[in-house]
Amino acid sequence: MVGSLVGRDMAVDLGTANTLVYVRGRGVVLNEPSVVAVNTDTGGIVAIGAEAKRMIGRTPSNIRPVRPLRDGVIADFEMTERMLRYFIRKVHRRRGFAKPRLVVCVPSGTTGVEQRAVKDAGYQAGARKVYIIEEPMAAAIGAGLPIHEPTGNMVVDIGGGTTEVAVISMGGVVASLSIRVAGDELDEAIISYVKREYGLMLGERSAEEIKRTVGSAFPYPDEHGAEIRGRDIVTGLPRTVMLSPEALRQAIDEPLNQIIEAVKQCLDRTPPELAGDLMDRGIVLTGGGALLHGLDERLRHETGMPIVVAESPLDCVVLGSGKCVEEFDVLQQVLITQRRS
Repeated sequence: MVGSLVGRDMAVDLGTANTLVYVRGRGVVLNEPSVVAVNTDTGGIVAIGAEAKRMIGRTPSNIRPVRPLRDGVIADFEMTERMLRYFIRKVHRRRGFAKPRLVVCVPSGTTGVEQRAVKDAGYQAGARKVYIIEEPMAAAIGAGLPIHEPTGNMVVDIGGGTTEVAVISMGGVVASLSIRVAGDELDEAIISYVKREYGLMLGERSAEEIKRTVGSAFPYPDEHGAEIRGRDIVTGLPRTVMLSPEALRQAIDEPLNQIIEAVKQCLDRTPPELAGDLMDRGIVLTGGGALLHGLDERLRHETGMPIVVAESPLDCVVLGSGKCVEEFDVLQQVLITQRRS
C-alpha cells in the first residue's frame, strides 16, 4: 500500500501542556510536555519536550524554556513548527519517508486564522495532508461515546489552556462553548494566592505539583494539606508554609467557578430533547483537569446532573483523533477540511 511507504498516518493532540502523538496501527507512541528550551544568544534549540520542561525555573539567563502554545492556540509559530517536526521525526525513524497524513486537534473556539496556523505548522513539519478535528469531538470519540446516534452526549474537556464543553448528537456538535480557562489558570491562581496570603513566591512547577497531589474542588474525607516551599518576597530567603485543603480550594475557586459556569451555559443552550438524554447519560469529563480531586462531586452538586470521569481522561483527545486515523472513511465527516491554498 502506498500510504505505508510514504509514512504512517498520525494524529496529534497539540496541547498547551502536553503533546501526544498517535500512529496508525501502533497507538499512542509519544506523550511529552509542549516545551522548547531556546538559547537566546544563538537562537538554537537546546531541548524539546520532557527534557526542556525539567529546565523551567532552573536555567541560566541565556537559556529560556518557551511554551509555544498558549490557551490552546499557537503563540509562537516557529517554535510550534520546530517542536512538531521534532516529534514527527522522533516517531518516524525513517526520515526520508516521513510524509504522513496528519489529524490535529484544535479547541472549538479557534478562528480560521488560528486553524490555518496549525495546518501550516503541520505542512512545514513534513505532513502531506493536514486535517483538523475539534477537541470536544475528539474527546467524545476517545471516551467511547456513541456520537453518531440521535441521542445527546455531553463532554467537558479540561486541558492546560482551554476548557471545551460540547453537546454532540448524530456526528455533529449541537451546542458548544470554549473558554480559555483551564489547568494553567488553576496553577496561576495558586501562585497568586500564596503570594498574596503568605508573601511567598512559588514556581510554576511547584504550583502544578500542589494542584495534582492535594488540590481539590470539593471537601472529601481524610484530606490533608501541603507543605510548600518558596522564596520569601521580603527577605529573599527560602521559607516553608503549610497550606490547608480549605485554603487550596479558596485559591482555585475563581477559575473553577468559570469552568462550572461554562458547563451551565452550554446546558442552557441544549435543546430540551437532548437535555433529557443528558439527565440519563450524564456529563463525561476528560482532559487533565478531570483528575482534579472532587471535581465530579462539585459539578454534580452544582448542576444536579450525573457526572462520569472518562476511563483515561488524559488520553481521550488523542485516542479520539487516532480513531479518525484508523477509521478514516467512517469518521471523515467529523474532520474540518480546507484545501491547502
